[in-house]
Amino acid sequence: MRYPKSLALILSLSAAAVMAGNVATVNGVGISDAKVDFYVKQETERGQKDSPELRAKIKEALIRGEVLAQEAQKKGLDKNADVQQALDAARQQILANALIKDYVKANPVADADLKKEYDKVKDAQGGKEYKARHILVKTKEEADAILADLKKGKKFDDLAKAKSQDPGSGKNGGDLGWANPNGFVPEFSKALTSLSKGKISEPVKTQFGWHIIKLEDVREGKFPSFEEAKGEIQRGVQGEKIQKYVEDLAKNAKVN
Repeated sequence: MRYPKSLALILSLSAAAVMAGNVATVNGVGISDAKVDFYVKQETERGQKDSPELRAKIKEALIRGEVLAQEAQKKGLDKNADVQQALDAARQQILANALIKDYVKANPVADADLKKEYDKVKDAQGGKEYKARHILVKTKEEADAILADLKKGKKFDDLAKAKSQDPGSGKNGGDLGWANPNGFVPEFSKALTSLSKGKISEPVKTQFGWHIIKLEDVREGKFPSFEEAKGEIQRGVQGEKIQKYVEDLAKNAKVN
């Protein structure tokens, strides 16, 4: 049938309107600019630069994805029980992620709260750092014997390598490196901080056994500035807030 020129023009304009906003069509199914923009945004958030090359790659990937999805539907794979379960799980995860993102946007962490958390962590980890060695054994008798050997002039490193039951430090002569004493169990920390540089402790009992401790050096602790630590602290505080939000939702849900 031949249409009047005016009607043919209207139809061609309508087809152009349908095509508008699509970067491609695959067997009649449009791939929209908005879909490309969505994936471009995801890539730029990961550090990629928005460019014609990036958009071309995304367009090609979307075309291939649409071709594969259409072929899967032709074969009826979208009716497969496992596929439906996977689609449902993906939908659930996407919605959950969207909810968390919305919560984070609506509940930003104030700088004052970040500073408070920073000060708390700094107080716990700040102060002095101690460089020490230790020898760990099971009984006080063993610890007393080692202490006697040390008083006779035997080397701490050699005794640690031969007798320490700490698998981490024993092979290194008992070396614990530089550490904040708050990172040790209380009994060990108390004994360590009471030593003078170069001195060796009496046997110290902890939940792990009996220790002989040697303090090698002490220095002022190093701690990052607030600006340096801000990002990590923000992630930690925000993570705790998200966890509480999720737990509250689960607690208030009716589960039979």
